[in-house]
Amino acid sequence: MSTSTGASTAALVVAAALALAGCGDSDSDAHSGSSEPELSVGSVYMPQPVSDSMAAGFLVVANAGGADDRLSSVTSDLAGEVTLHATSGQSMTEVKNLDVPGHGKLVLESGGNHLMFEKLKRKPKEGDKVSLELHFTKSGPLKVEMPVKSPTYQPTAATKSSLQSSAQSSSTSHH
Repeated sequence: MSTSTGASTAALVVAAALALAGCGDSDSDAHSGSSEPELSVGSVYMPQPVSDSMAAGFLVVANAGGADDRLSSVTSDLAGEVTLHATSGQSMTEVKNLDVPGHGKLVLESGGNHLMFEKLKRKPKEGDKVSLELHFTKSGPLKVEMPVKSPTYQPTAATKSSLQSSAQSSSTSHH
């Protein structure tokens, strides 16, 4: 049953991100039928790595625009190399890019598509922030601060607060 909760939480986060992306847009006529990607990033985190050489990263890229885009590479001051991985079934494959569909989203999550930080220059600890830059085939690069969470962190309960800049996700709204 927790998967439906996770899915609806993710849907809420994306809806909130899309709503926020639309704020402050006074000339909406210019954007109706936009054929450009309009990207925003949310639900960003890295579980504290157990390895000295590798770490995983997760985030959601929402695209409010009508055109597709692709995440083509990621760079970070933490790692010698950041690779994109697609997961299908039990197998993980390194890929050259990941699609960000128009009016859709690219979800990088535990058990699914994700980032791998390889050749770590240092081992990040819980509470640290990792700087990274997302590169796309059409849109300009996006700079992102990725908070490092506990190794067992699960975003389901904390996803809503991750859109805010607060690093703490101790919301008291448990069923």
